Amino acid sequence: MILSIVVYNDPVLRKKCKEITPSYLQLDKLIINMFETMYNAKGIGLAAPQIGLDLRLFVVDTTPFANDKNKEESKLLKNFKKIFINAKILKSYGETWKFREGCLSLPEVMEHVKRPSHILIEYHDEHWNKHTETLDRLRARVVQHEYDHIEGKLFIDHLSSLKRQLVNNKLKDISEGKTKIDYPITTLLSKKK
Repeated sequence: MILSIVVYNDPVLRKKCKEITPSYLQLDKLIINMFETMYNAKGIGLAAPQIGLDLRLFVVDTTPFANDKNKEESKLLKNFKKIFINAKILKSYGETWKFREGCLSLPEVMEHVKRPSHILIEYHDEHWNKHTETLDRLRARVVQHEYDHIEGKLFIDHLSSLKRQLVNNKLKDISEGKTKIDYPITTLLSKKK
């Protein structure tokens, strides 16, 4: 089922999310719905707060980033479809590099963001197997972006104050539902009606 995506200014996007227990009801269905919602919106990652749930859960699929320019990285990106439950970044390291990021909760806002090139992350998969993994480059970036969501952060929080001021009008339009989006969204205003 395709779910509605919560957009900028909703308080759930600013909450530090709660851990999930293995007894969480219909987690498998929720994960399927999150992937369907992400694919429908042409995204490569989706975190639970983006569908209105303050849970430490996000899904990623970097297949759209796979290309033939760098065959080794392309193969990694093509096979990087994962579920992260109760994730914790243990270490961020390496050179910081800029990449233009966007977000399904901030449609039409795209800005360059600096992030470390490598992370060491611990998480559970959908079968409650625990993993500790090192990720680099685009895989690390996508995971850091989604991880920010479960920590109550948005990619715009990494922008300079000047860049942030430049996107303020777009953010206002998003929160007021004035942005054309081709996937279902929930604004704070629509919740109040």
